[in-house]
Amino acid sequence: ALDAPASVRKRIETILYELSQLAFHPDLLISPSIQDEVLSYGERLSSTLFAQVLNHLAKGNVAHWFDCRRVVKTDSQFGHAKPDLPTIQTQAKCRLIPQLSQGICVTQGFIGQDAMGRTTTLGRGGSDYSAALLAEAIGASALQIWTDVAGIYTTDPRVSSGARAIEEMSFSEAAELATFGAKVLHPATMVPAIRGDIPVFVGSSLAPEENGTWITNRISYQPDVRALALRRDQLLLTVSSPNMLHATGFLARVFTILAKHELSVDLVTTSEISVALTIDSPPNSPNARITQACIQELSTFCQVKVESGLALIAIIGDHDYKGESAALSGIFDVMEQEPTRLICHGASRHNLCFLVPEARAESVIQNLHARLF
Repeated sequence: ALDAPASVRKRIETILYELSQLAFHPDLLISPSIQDEVLSYGERLSSTLFAQVLNHLAKGNVAHWFDCRRVVKTDSQFGHAKPDLPTIQTQAKCRLIPQLSQGICVTQGFIGQDAMGRTTTLGRGGSDYSAALLAEAIGASALQIWTDVAGIYTTDPRVSSGARAIEEMSFSEAAELATFGAKVLHPATMVPAIRGDIPVFVGSSLAPEENGTWITNRISYQPDVRALALRRDQLLLTVSSPNMLHATGFLARVFTILAKHELSVDLVTTSEISVALTIDSPPNSPNARITQACIQELSTFCQVKVESGLALIAIIGDHDYKGESAALSGIFDVMEQEPTRLICHGASRHNLCFLVPEARAESVIQNLHARLF
């Protein structure tokens, strides 16, 4: 049993009471704002209890509960709210920083508050993103993310048993790795850290004595290949038209239609009369799929082909090859044996991508990892 002041007991009782009322009125959960309010309860309760655990262990009032909604201000896009960065900076200076001088602050991730005072949530990866936003706002010297693995690995250990933890990597490499499949980091987390030049440490809360991964601008060693990422459930959309030859505006027209249908493109390659691009198509996410309406709209001015059952393999590192490269030779020695559907390189020196049949993806990762590491 934890000793809890009356204010703490009241906070817990209020949340439980609100939750019990919603149990009797489930029709209220249709509202996106109510859904976000309910989703905030877990963070608010767990942070309240954790602050009391710290005080119990320290036998003193060393930890203070802090409602992050006082600082993390957002728009009103419930379920995937966008942070209001200038307001977060201002609120952190006047509300959070003074609290830090009084001891440990235990706060929440994933949640924020709009201008009307309603609770919002930041979407998938929102907890780590919240930590990065707060670190940037207070000018932190480092951001530590404690998860269930001892850092970032050279590839998914569930795919290759030879995967090993990486001691350090650059911001650019980490951003590419997060974007192209690494689950330990959400891409949004890197953005505030990069803006604030804040080193990020990723370690295991289950084994804190093990070394983790530092992500920083000042790395001591830059290999040709740092890690391999795998992103499944890819669609390849190919649009072609003879009218594209020496014409202007074709790509703009294609991307305008894709944006209208809320489709996000990852890779793009072009030829004289065609464009091929990849789109995420994860299960149970209909918004990410190419609809028949989108295909029909594209078909009014070009031929359209959609291929599924593909996976994207991203080779992350410093691909600024000068002269001969053993890594580059090794990559293509492996890939020449595989039915590769698309190759993409050049937009970033830190990423070389291949699109392969999903049935072959794990085998390709295993063969590349054995050759490169």
